[in-house]
Amino acid sequence: MSSLIRERAVLKPAQLNALARDLLEGSFAQVWVEGEISNFSRPASGHIYFTLKDDRAQVRCALFKQKAMYLRFVPRDGLQVLVRGRLTLYEARGDYQLALEHMEEAGEGALRRAFEELKTKLAGEGLFAVERKRELPRFIRRLGVITSPRGAAVRDVLSVLGRRFPLLQIEILPVPVQGDGAATEIRTMLEKAAKSGRYEALLLTRGGGSLEDLWSFNDEALARAIAASSIPVVSAVGHEIDFTLADFAADLRAPTPSAAAELLVPERSELLAHLAQLHRRLEAAHLRKQTALAQRSDQAWLRLLAMQPRIRLERGSHRLAALRARLDATLTETLGRKVERLRRSMQRLDRQHPQENLLLQRHRMAMLQQRLQSRIGHRLEQYALQLRGIARTMNSMSPFATLTRGYAIIRREDGQVLRHSRDSQPGDTLHAQLAEGSLVVVVKNRGD
Repeated sequence: MSSLIRERAVLKPAQLNALARDLLEGSFAQVWVEGEISNFSRPASGHIYFTLKDDRAQVRCALFKQKAMYLRFVPRDGLQVLVRGRLTLYEARGDYQLALEHMEEAGEGALRRAFEELKTKLAGEGLFAVERKRELPRFIRRLGVITSPRGAAVRDVLSVLGRRFPLLQIEILPVPVQGDGAATEIRTMLEKAAKSGRYEALLLTRGGGSLEDLWSFNDEALARAIAASSIPVVSAVGHEIDFTLADFAADLRAPTPSAAAELLVPERSELLAHLAQLHRRLEAAHLRKQTALAQRSDQAWLRLLAMQPRIRLERGSHRLAALRARLDATLTETLGRKVERLRRSMQRLDRQHPQENLLLQRHRMAMLQQRLQSRIGHRLEQYALQLRGIARTMNSMSPFATLTRGYAIIRREDGQVLRHSRDSQPGDTLHAQLAEGSLVVVVKNRGD
């Protein structure tokens, strides 16, 4: 912008406002401002507009609907608040303003910063670590409730516990739940109850309120006592959106006192249904056991009857008769096998007699002679057929077969067959072999 001024550039108001807005937003990060609300307005759009002032100055503020929905209080004129936002320019009027991200009552803001610092410190020490938290007993017989005996929280807890699990023994351990000294009394009661050994679990609870009302449960010593307790501690302080250091240090955090009561004990109807199921299983197991014992008794009675002398004598007689029957059957079977073996031996002996063997050999010789003659005749026929085929083949390939068609074979006197006229000279005597007979010829000339 300074360069534009040095060059005497002429700007329009919108351009100047844009430059101013960029300068403001680029030079300032988010800032915290505390002051008093004045000129408060909330139009139909849901946005909130007001002026934040002190005794010397004022600044316009805007909290848009998306952020205003999360306010935990109702802002009004004259209320002292702490806000966080970014500095920007409302170009339509040329005024700078704070675009807010967060707003809280001024006193509560100081407490919340102290709460966040202490929470970070204890978390860094591992006081809130999940690994050190203990599980609650499944069935609690005696519960200590550390709370105000006149608050709404204790009535809600007793109502839910009485409806869900009337058998639970509940002892109210009265303490103040806010004000000076409340944190010390709560911690003292907690340590005393944990050391007594009377309880399976402790419930630390109170109703809702502002951060200042709940501040006793953000005491560092109380948080350390909860973490060091020898029995599980359940914390249910305030409403669902309220969180205290006691909640983080406890073994279990419940969003409300009623929810804590539901987490601590089972539903009576569900427990009765579970007990009914166990009863049915016990009856079935008892019936199975009774049936098994009855069967064992019957078997023992049968064994006892079997051990009587009369029964044993009868059983021995039956066994002797059975053995005799088996002996007779064995003798009969053995004798039959011997007779059969003798019969087969006699048959083999008859077949091996010399006369029988001679007849058998003669019969075999006659059969072999007959087969030999048959094979010789068959083989001769095959040879005759082969011979006739060979003769036909030789005749077809013989040069004499060619002579029958008018050809002749010419040889010289040394027997060499002539294949060309050049192989002879005039005056040579040649022999011509015809199909029938031969001729002696003399060469007069050659027709080369």
